[in-house]
Amino acid sequence: MPPDLDQLSRVVAPQGWSTRPVDLIAAAHDASHYLLTPSALATPADLGELTALLVAANRARTPVTFRSGGTSLSGQAGTAGVLVDTRHSFSSIEVLDGGARVRCEPGAVLRRVNAVLARHGRRLGPDPASEIACTIGGVVANNSSGMTSSHTATAYRTLHSMRFVLPSGTVVDTAAPDASRALAAAEPELVAGLLAIRDRLRGDTRLRGIIEHQFSMKNTMGYGLNAFLDHDEPADILAHLLVGSEGTLGYVASVVLDTVPALPHVATALAVFDGIDAASAAVPALLAAGAVAVELMDPSSLRVAQGLAAAPSEMRAIVVENHTALLVEAQAATQAELSDAAAVLGTAIGGLPLALPTALTTDAGDRAAMWAVRKGLYAAVAAARPAGTTNLLEDIAFPADRLRVGVAGLGALLERYGYREAVTFGHARDANLHFMITPHLDDPSELATYEAFTEDLVELVLGEGGTLKAEHGTGRMMSPYVKRQYGEDLYEVMREVKRLCDPHGILAPGVVLDEDPHAHVSNLKTFPTVDIAVDTCVECGYCEPACPSRNTTTTPRQRIVLMREIRRAESEGRHADAKGLQDDFEYEAVQTCAADSMCVRSCPVSIDTGAVMKRRRAGGLGSLAQRGGVAVAGRWDTFEGAARLGLGVADALPDGVAPLASRLARRVLPTEVVPEVGRDLPAPGRPRSSLAGAVEPAVADVVLFPSCTGALFGGPASSLLALCRAAGLAVTMPERVDSLCCGTPWSSKGFTDGHRAMGERVVDALWRASREGELAVVMDAASCTHGLEGLDAVLTGTHAERFAQLRVMDAVAWAREQVLPRLSVPEDRRLDRVVVHPTCGTEHLGATPDLVALAQAAAREAVVPAAWGCCGFAGDRGMLHPELTEGATRDESREVATIEGVDAYVSANRTCEMGMSRATGQPYRHVLDVLAQVVGES
Repeated sequence: MPPDLDQLSRVVAPQGWSTRPVDLIAAAHDASHYLLTPSALATPADLGELTALLVAANRARTPVTFRSGGTSLSGQAGTAGVLVDTRHSFSSIEVLDGGARVRCEPGAVLRRVNAVLARHGRRLGPDPASEIACTIGGVVANNSSGMTSSHTATAYRTLHSMRFVLPSGTVVDTAAPDASRALAAAEPELVAGLLAIRDRLRGDTRLRGIIEHQFSMKNTMGYGLNAFLDHDEPADILAHLLVGSEGTLGYVASVVLDTVPALPHVATALAVFDGIDAASAAVPALLAAGAVAVELMDPSSLRVAQGLAAAPSEMRAIVVENHTALLVEAQAATQAELSDAAAVLGTAIGGLPLALPTALTTDAGDRAAMWAVRKGLYAAVAAARPAGTTNLLEDIAFPADRLRVGVAGLGALLERYGYREAVTFGHARDANLHFMITPHLDDPSELATYEAFTEDLVELVLGEGGTLKAEHGTGRMMSPYVKRQYGEDLYEVMREVKRLCDPHGILAPGVVLDEDPHAHVSNLKTFPTVDIAVDTCVECGYCEPACPSRNTTTTPRQRIVLMREIRRAESEGRHADAKGLQDDFEYEAVQTCAADSMCVRSCPVSIDTGAVMKRRRAGGLGSLAQRGGVAVAGRWDTFEGAARLGLGVADALPDGVAPLASRLARRVLPTEVVPEVGRDLPAPGRPRSSLAGAVEPAVADVVLFPSCTGALFGGPASSLLALCRAAGLAVTMPERVDSLCCGTPWSSKGFTDGHRAMGERVVDALWRASREGELAVVMDAASCTHGLEGLDAVLTGTHAERFAQLRVMDAVAWAREQVLPRLSVPEDRRLDRVVVHPTCGTEHLGATPDLVALAQAAAREAVVPAAWGCCGFAGDRGMLHPELTEGATRDESREVATIEGVDAYVSANRTCEMGMSRATGQPYRHVLDVLAQVVGES
């Protein structure tokens, strides 16, 4: 290890330092089109370690770059030096003053922060499109804004206080009354320099005028020199300089942000005009009438949108020529206020020269369709791009009165350079435009075209008094053009700010400021094709917060990245590198993937990485193993009985014997084969055929298909039967139910032949039990219900036809729809508070609202933790790889521990309940068990 890295490695715990190629490569990729591979990855456990790391790097003159969500688009999260993960250990959220403010660490995901604030009727001002995955660290470092924040509710404008660390190790909290005095005592040269710059800029009319113009728009180019005009105290000036500095001046350890009201009542309209002139001319009137959002879509955007499934029929009917659309929205705190706001805005819309009639609507479906069109543009272009191309999303802004000229000029440039597939859209209220192009950056001619296009784009934007980056940060993409946008004098001010804060230049070199005129076309990332199922991945990272293995091994983005880098190494003849990555890939990507497919719900291009990893598992199985899978499917009742017997033996052994035996076995046998048995392993359940109360299909109201997990570990089938009896509903079960399974054990492990064999047997039994599809089929474990729905992927012929006619429901959905309306829940027996754990299964099934509704029937308050996510137990995966569940439940279990006065903990899947019980130390039960207890039917 080089001496400088050795010094740094000593100040963090061993598990917080890695130079393994698999770790470095997985962390190197972000959402931008740049790629630098770090020399080391540091994951500090706390602020003390991070500060020590920063001081050691400063002494060793070693470059350091901070990385959190990795959703930035301009290259600010990459480095060839030490990459510091600021997400893993720094994700706390603390609501202050009843929600008026919130304190966050940099790793807190924006969506989760807003979920916490929603309980108080508040949200954060910045609302970037990446809110599903971006973190507060990135929001502050890039001065994020969004569709409704304009330039008045950005991170800069809503910053209340900040705790930051300088490269020297100086820690300052601007909330302290003596913050500036403490900063001056620790960093006298820095404070003197900041005050000198403040006084100079305030006294120079020309420079002050340039700054005021630049920051009258959304603007994330360079440093926020408006801080010298807006604030007097050195600590406040520096804190606001750190906003938008992209990690080049210091580390933002935490921030307190002022929040804004969450306005739940909304009305939306899609206004279509004959051209950009009419659309841009309409924007001032719409804003004056109270429009909160005004989103622009150019003719190319409308043509792409017409192909989207969600597109309204009126939009599809347009013969698009020069048509331009504005998506307009009003928001209010109450329905009465919305009615008033909609009346004013509706009158304004009615007075516009529209190409099609329109009106504001509050209908959730209609509104969702409009926003699906606007937000679906990125996915549509990204998914349709040719294999191997890069999806570039650019970001510019003009003065408000130059919007029309800007859109027209941009369109002409895109046409001139042959980017005919490009779409332009954006936040018209701020004259902030985004456009997407998809060049082959590994083709020298296309790269030269892109470079020439960029030069002309710079001329267009700066010629109209605009900014080259409005929201996405300068990064590496526009660092060579900061001087041209601000001029020599203000550029020198920025260089002085950098020198004062980071005298040795260790923080993110090459980001924000760079003297290399070709920096924006250096270190470009290319996209080798590896698998048609993942080749459309744009590496945005939207999948990561939902991934159960995010805190343990890799995420869906990183799995795809490793696939690409293995292919790249192979194509370049680096076979040893490829083999090393492939060897690590088996555990880091394949074995520890929960395969819950939550990633597909977050992915803008609908990639199911879980399915790809299951296919990888299948690829590792030979024909003999596949035949074994078929054999097990044919004798499932025998295997289930044997497993239940084994659980009974383990339960009867003295405490500690079974766990010890499993640990010893796992030392000599593959962990993919031998589960880890803990003291918390439940006693075995009963054979499903022994459940009492089932009737013949001819007189039944529903078919119950109990899960085998209930037979193994105990389940809610008895409670569901009791509730149905109380509701006057008759239940039947399929014949030979002990020999049937939803198929998940085969599909999750890649036994496709066995999966199909079991599926055919299940369909035959359910077809008879349901009176040929007349009765609904209900399963009592959400993941099994979801697995049963997945049989359509392996069935063929008559079995596929019959399966398509079956109505499959999860027990929580059935109980809410059919049982709950027929029950009387005694008020004096209701619990006070229950904590609810939704599952990946209830999410895929759309049954989470049903789960919550049943919990609300059983208790006066049902609390869903804001940090909830897939528990990672994934059938038996939590026993094969307990570290997966430990990492997946980390944030949720911490939040659950803070909830007081809880009477019960509920979910909708037995193995998930086992995983959550292990993670939290609390007894999680199926919600139907709790409801049956409350109504006196347990």
